[in-house]
Amino acid sequence: MEKKISESERISDRAWYVVHTFSGYEKRVKATLEKKIAAQGLEDVIFDVIVPMRDESEFKDGRRRIVKKKVFPGYVLVDMIVNDNSWFVVRNTQGVTGFVGSEKNPVPLSEEETEKIFTELVDGRAADDTLGFNVNDNVRIIDGIFENRLAVVKSIDAAKQRLKVLVEDMPVDLDVSQVEKI
Repeated sequence: MEKKISESERISDRAWYVVHTFSGYEKRVKATLEKKIAAQGLEDVIFDVIVPMRDESEFKDGRRRIVKKKVFPGYVLVDMIVNDNSWFVVRNTQGVTGFVGSEKNPVPLSEEETEKIFTELVDGRAADDTLGFNVNDNVRIIDGIFENRLAVVKSIDAAKQRLKVLVEDMPVDLDVSQVEKI
C-alpha cells in the first residue's frame, strides 16, 4: 500500500496529462480508469479523467442537429499526480497505448495549454467551429427566395445561428439551415 500524499505534495505535483488510446476507445478507457480509481482507492492521486468533447452542428436530411464530437480523437486527459503506482494503473488500462512524452516520464500539459483547452471546451467555441462555416466560404442557398443561388459568407453569428452572405453583391441574412457548403 502506498503512503498517503500530503496536501502540499498534491498541489505541487498535480497536473493534466495526455494519454494516447486506440482510436474509438476513449470513452471505454475513461470508464475503465474511473472503475480502477474507485476500486483501488486512488482518488488521492488520480483526480479526473475526461474525453474532451464539443457540440457541433451537423446537417442531415435537411435538418440541423447538434452532435457531440471528440476534440482530440485518440486521446484522453487525466488530472493526476504521477508516481509509480498511478503511472502503472493508467499505462496498463486496456485501450491505452501510452502517455504523451517519453514512456517513463510523461510530460504534463503546461498551465497555458490546460487553460486554452478548457476555455475552448467550456465557452470558447469559435463560430466557425460550432456552425461549420468560415468567413469567405462559398455556399449554396438551399431554402428561401434565393434557393439554388451561390453566395459567399461575410459574417457569422453563432449565438443566433445566422450567416450574413453576399448573393450577387447583395447582402442577405440567412439561418444556417438555409445554406450548404460547396
